[in-house]
Amino acid sequence: MSVLIVLDQSDNHLKKSAFEIMSYGSKLAEQIGTSAEALVLGTVQDNLAALGKYGVSKVHQLSNETLNHVDGQLYAKTIAEFVAQTSATVVIFSQTHTGKSVASMVAARLKAGLVAGAASLPDTSNGFIVRKTVFSGKAFANISIQSAIKVIALNPNSFSVITTEGTAEVNQLNIGIDSSKIKVTAINKITGEIPLTEADIVVSGGRGLKGPENWGVLLDLAKVLGAGTACSRPVGDAHWRPHHEHVGQTGVQVAPNLYIALGISGAIQHLAGVNRSKIMVVINKDPEAPFFKAADYGIVGDLFEIVPQMTAEIKKIKGIA
Repeated sequence: MSVLIVLDQSDNHLKKSAFEIMSYGSKLAEQIGTSAEALVLGTVQDNLAALGKYGVSKVHQLSNETLNHVDGQLYAKTIAEFVAQTSATVVIFSQTHTGKSVASMVAARLKAGLVAGAASLPDTSNGFIVRKTVFSGKAFANISIQSAIKVIALNPNSFSVITTEGTAEVNQLNIGIDSSKIKVTAINKITGEIPLTEADIVVSGGRGLKGPENWGVLLDLAKVLGAGTACSRPVGDAHWRPHHEHVGQTGVQVAPNLYIALGISGAIQHLAGVNRSKIMVVINKDPEAPFFKAADYGIVGDLFEIVPQMTAEIKKIKGIA
C-alpha cells in the first residue's frame, strides 16, 4: 500500500506542478499511514534524489526517449501496468494537459474511482471523500471513492509546496514499453515568455487597452513583476495578441498567485478560466464591470493613468532604474 505520484516533465525537467503534487501526495500518505513514491516518465535530468525533501521516499524513473513526448494511450498503459506491479492504492496526477488526458484512461484500466479537479486533501475520517470544483469553479462537490485503487487529479496551485529534510531512493526501471502510435514531425515552441500555466503572476489585458499599439503599458508592468502576459478572447480574436495568450473557459485556464486584469469587463467565460487565482486585481474605468464582483481588489479609473504609476512605484520598491 502506497501513494504513487506521477510527475509532469517537459524539456528534460520537471514542471512546477510536480512539486505541488509531491507535497500533496506525501501529506496524504502521512494521513493514511503509508509511504509516498513518485514516478517519472522520460529522460529527466533533474536531481531526483533531492525530491526527498518534498516528502517522497522513492522515485521510480523509466528513462526512455519515447516517453519525452506525451502519448496519452502509451502513458496510461505504462502507468497502469506499473501500478498493477506495485502496492499503490492511490495514484495522483496534476490536473494539467497531461493529467487531463491520462488520468481518466489510467482509472479505466485499473477499474479505479477518479476525481478530477481535486481542491484539497481527501477526508479519510470516514471513507475516502475528495472535494473538487464544479460548474467552472463556482461550487464544490464532495465525491466518495469506494474502489480499491483511487485516482486523483489535483487542480494546479491549490496546495502549498512543503519542503522537509531528506533524500529519496532512485529506482531506474528497466521495463519494455510499446512503440508510440504518435509520430512527432515538428515542435514549434514559444521562447522568451513565461508559460501561463507555470506563472506565479499573470497580467492580462482586454479591449479596454483599445488596440495592440497600446500593449506596451501592460508589457512594462508584466516585465517589472516577472509576470506572464495574457489576454481576453476578443483580443485574441481581433489578433491584437497571439491566441496562446487567450485565457478563459475556451482558452488557457490559469491559477496564479496574482492575476491582474486590465480593461477586461469579466464575462462569465473569462472568469471561468481565471477564478482559481489566489488574488485577483481589476483595473477598469467602468464601475459596473462584472469583474469587480469577483475581484479581491479593484481600481475604478483610467488604466492608461493608473498602470504606469503602478509600474513606476514597483520599480522604486525593487530598486530598478
